[in-house]
Amino acid sequence: MKNSNNGPLRVGIFGAGRVAAALTPALATAGHQLTFIASRTPGPAQALAAVLPGCVALPQPTALAAPPPADAYLLAVPDAVVPQLVGAGNWPAGALLAHVAGALPLAVFAARPQVRGGVLYPLQTFSPGRHIDWPTVPLFVEAAEPTAEATLLALARSLSQRVALLDSAQRLHLHLGAVWASNFTNHLLGVAQALLAEAGLPFELLHPLVRETIDKALAAQPSPFGVQTGPAVRHDAPTLAAHEAALTNHPAWQALYGQLTASIQVAAAPAG
Repeated sequence: MKNSNNGPLRVGIFGAGRVAAALTPALATAGHQLTFIASRTPGPAQALAAVLPGCVALPQPTALAAPPPADAYLLAVPDAVVPQLVGAGNWPAGALLAHVAGALPLAVFAARPQVRGGVLYPLQTFSPGRHIDWPTVPLFVEAAEPTAEATLLALARSLSQRVALLDSAQRLHLHLGAVWASNFTNHLLGVAQALLAEAGLPFELLHPLVRETIDKALAAQPSPFGVQTGPAVRHDAPTLAAHEAALTNHPAWQALYGQLTASIQVAAAPAG
């Protein structure tokens, strides 16, 4: 096993989805050797390996039966698959395995005490064709064993300027906040686009409003709650009623509108 503070590492990747597709070229650019990419779907793994010198694509069962030597094995697979890989792999004694999930605890490795478990969690959303500015991406590390922690910290620092240790409980809350800030926001923007499309209006009309909303929320102190605008916070009953009526053909969105309105009003209510 290489010294965690002594240069490039050999890294094996399990998974060829969105996170792996963004992470593998970043690791190669940082000077690490991608030894293999293993996936249940050979096409994406082969496509990733083809542009990484010295990297091979392996079927997942082959890689689990005899993992090629690596200083770290990164499990960039869906959360539910991680325990399966940990339990099924013929891991060398002392192997460093790290998952990249926000909501999955370090304890997922407890069933295999012969390996060193860890976490390398990038706080970012990943989609095909989108450039990731890795030096700005917060990366969070967790490991119980000191040399595993040091290796993962070195790996993280080779990618990002924003690296920190974070335990499983804190990471779960961070991931929960990220879902609200990113995934739910994206869904609401999709609803907005669909409603404009029904009226023959382009989504681009909302772009300046969305940018100002996000910029203002990020600058708000002490909380974005303090810069809330709109009919809900004004308790503008006629407008709220008109909006809900306009959503009659979308009962799920109508219910969501009512729930969000109530939540805004509770958040804006005076204390006491």
